[in-house]
Amino acid sequence: MFADVSYRTGALVKHNLILRLRDPGQLISYMVTPMVLMLLLKPLYTKAVSDTRSGGVVQAVTGQMVMFSVFSMAIVGNSIFIEREWRTWDRLRASRAGRGELLIGKSLPVYAVLVLQQIVLIYYGCLVVGMPAPKSAGLLVLGVAVWGFTLMAMGSALATVVRSRGDLMMASDVGSIAVSALGGALLPVALMPGWARDIAPISPGYWGLRMIQAAVYGQTGQTLRAALICVAIGLVTGAIAAYRLARGWGRSRLA
Repeated sequence: MFADVSYRTGALVKHNLILRLRDPGQLISYMVTPMVLMLLLKPLYTKAVSDTRSGGVVQAVTGQMVMFSVFSMAIVGNSIFIEREWRTWDRLRASRAGRGELLIGKSLPVYAVLVLQQIVLIYYGCLVVGMPAPKSAGLLVLGVAVWGFTLMAMGSALATVVRSRGDLMMASDVGSIAVSALGGALLPVALMPGWARDIAPISPGYWGLRMIQAAVYGQTGQTLRAALICVAIGLVTGAIAAYRLARGWGRSRLA
């Protein structure tokens, strides 16, 4: 029994990983663009963040990392939405693979892509931009893992409520800008207008950025608090995605 489940899940993971590797354009774009912006914005953030020079560098690196990781929800959305375009989701549901196997097989490759993006940008920030080495590798690993899960769940939920690929890209782009900007990725929350500071905590990007920055500084309490909120967001949006997929989302008409 376990061997059969492992075999089917492994086959699905391998298939979806091949699909991701055949279309790496989005991932490359979402890694190269923040690398350029980190270098260009570093002097600005160094002057704007008045506590220490390193604080400005951390803002430059983590802000761009969080913003373009939110943009990567489009990768998640495309990986799910393509099943609707190909009319293949119901065929998969009719196979011997259970619902959990299907979701794991679809999710793991995308999750790996999201985590890879964040790891590459963190290393780049330390080696090229000049961000201080994180004080706690364990907290940073936790932050990257949790943020990747949150993005995967949000992107999956988004893909199951839009009607077309055009709607998906519009919602992903506009939503990513709103979530990341309101969360402090473009401008530190302390420098925002009062009304923006008041509503910033409703943005998942706010908690994702706080979690990553707290992990870089080695602040255990703040990292765990933000991580719990990100996990809650991921569980809620993931439940929405699972519900939609279970109700025949892949058919010609949404349930």
